[in-house]
Amino acid sequence: MFDGLLSKGKIGTMETRNRIVMTAMGNALANNDGTVSQRDINFYGARAKGGVGLIITECTIVDERGKGNTKQICVYDDRFIPGLKALAEEVHKYDGKIVVQIYHPGRQGISAINGNLPMMAPSDVECKVVRQPVQAMSIQQIEEMVNKFVDAAVRIKNAGIDGVEVHGAHGYLINQFLSPYTNKRTDKYGGNLENRMRFLEEIVVGIKEKCGKDFPLLVRLSVDEFLEMVGLPNEGLHIDESVKIAKRLEELGVDALDISCGIYETMNVAWEPSSYEQGWKVHLAETIKKSVNIPVIGVSVYRDPEFANRMIEEGKIDFVGSARQHFADPEWANKAKEGKLDEIRKCISCLYCMESLMSADITGASAQCSINIQSGREGELNDFKEDGAKRVVAIIGAGPAGLEAARILAKRRFKPLIFEKSDKLGGQLQFANKPPKKEKINWLIDYLKTQIEKAGIEVRYNTAPTVEILKKLNPYAIFLAQGSNPIMPKSIRGIDRKNVLVAEDILSGKVRLNGKKVAVVGSGMTGLETAHYLAVDGNDVSVFEMADEIGPGLFFQNLIDILGHLGPFKVKLYPKHKLVEIGEDKVIFENTETKENIYQVFDYVVLSLGRTPNTELIDEIKAAFDNVVVLGDAKQAGKIRNAMESGFMAAYNL
Repeated sequence: MFDGLLSKGKIGTMETRNRIVMTAMGNALANNDGTVSQRDINFYGARAKGGVGLIITECTIVDERGKGNTKQICVYDDRFIPGLKALAEEVHKYDGKIVVQIYHPGRQGISAINGNLPMMAPSDVECKVVRQPVQAMSIQQIEEMVNKFVDAAVRIKNAGIDGVEVHGAHGYLINQFLSPYTNKRTDKYGGNLENRMRFLEEIVVGIKEKCGKDFPLLVRLSVDEFLEMVGLPNEGLHIDESVKIAKRLEELGVDALDISCGIYETMNVAWEPSSYEQGWKVHLAETIKKSVNIPVIGVSVYRDPEFANRMIEEGKIDFVGSARQHFADPEWANKAKEGKLDEIRKCISCLYCMESLMSADITGASAQCSINIQSGREGELNDFKEDGAKRVVAIIGAGPAGLEAARILAKRRFKPLIFEKSDKLGGQLQFANKPPKKEKINWLIDYLKTQIEKAGIEVRYNTAPTVEILKKLNPYAIFLAQGSNPIMPKSIRGIDRKNVLVAEDILSGKVRLNGKKVAVVGSGMTGLETAHYLAVDGNDVSVFEMADEIGPGLFFQNLIDILGHLGPFKVKLYPKHKLVEIGEDKVIFENTETKENIYQVFDYVVLSLGRTPNTELIDEIKAAFDNVVVLGDAKQAGKIRNAMESGFMAAYNL
């Protein structure tokens, strides 16, 4: 099974046990002083133990003025070597190989965490995403930076790490030199491709000279910046020029190429939202592979071992790379090897990891996964005391909170019993999976269902238990995970009319509209995805939002993605519009800026105004039982992460 994926690989002098690579991903787990933390060691060690052949660390800092966040591994001084050594030893303990990625963020860095100084870059071209002050580097600064990259590689080798990866992708400093979009220099480091490559060439040559030809050197490249997505079709790097870069790097002795795409302005092609399918960009890595004789690592939303194996066997790539999949399931490689495919916890591409990483400097937390609560906390959340003694825990509700709680309770040898008022598992996930391009949600439903079935957990469908039924069970505890209800403000006149629906009515299939003029009120993710669903069904859709902007509070990558899908359907967007009244033949909105009333005619109004906890029976059950825990949306409506975490922690701490 999976002969390609599980065959040994070779990168320079380094041999890997398989062709599975965990590619670099920021996690904000390092100590505040930039040293490798025990959390880092636990995190990467879990992936090595899980069977990953090659681990590439998060991008590490070669220059004190080049930090990406405040909890990031640093390699700009010898004092960081002991931590790297301990990290290497942990990965090697499980027969894994580890490469450290080195980088400088350049214009994509944040001034506030870099001494409030301008970010160094090849040219004074501000990043349109982070919008930080930029300073064009002098020749002397470029030469000094080359030495910093080289010195970092030497430290990495001295720490016993298996190799180094130079990060020349995703719009960071090296990528900025390579790209004509960000490199406007007129000296020897700018202009034609030879000059734009000079900075990277000098780093590569320097590393080879100082570390030796036998020390594996990888380079990560964004071979297409996809700037046509932001209205710049003739700008930046494209695959034809990147082929030339790849060939030159091979000539310089680079041992492998790690192929990606995109920069911050086109971030969604680098860290894809859920709408991107497996393998969508494999053609980029395949094109590079055809042009060189050194191994090529390819990334492209790889989640299925079968699909990943086929990419290798068809000769499109040499190694399968993914970061988020191994973040979601550190045992992915072992499960593939053992044929436990139905037990794989597939990443659903929700981007909560990126959202939490980008806010880490504010929250103080590490990057988090929506569906794997242990990620980043492997050393803390690994003591599953098997002291349940088959005591019954009644769980009311089979959404993500209830199912995750049941999974952990079973590991602890409790006897969870689930009551579900519908005939399906999944709760709100059964609505979240219905909009176009949201099929990945089914992966989470299937995973949780498999876990419940393999643990032999009883589920009583179409059942809402009474206090009397629960008392007959003599439960040790009761977990209330009964979800939430849509908000229906009674202050809105006409809200009870027959032409007023909620998003659930549409997404459940209870109501099917076609060829109608529909107002969707509320532009959270559910509202926007419901608008997409309605538009695909041939309706004329308008979205109204009381806030100043469409999608208030949404993570910008997901917002960009869904708005991109709405555009071709000509869905009309109306921020600053508060719903006032729904009449028989017209809907009245108030423009919150001008205070003017706007009258429009719609066949239907679909409300998506958020959710409120379902408090049904909570007080009664709390009065009848001592050990009652409220989980998920029943406690506070939130995201998948909130539901999964509340279920996990309640069961873990019981």
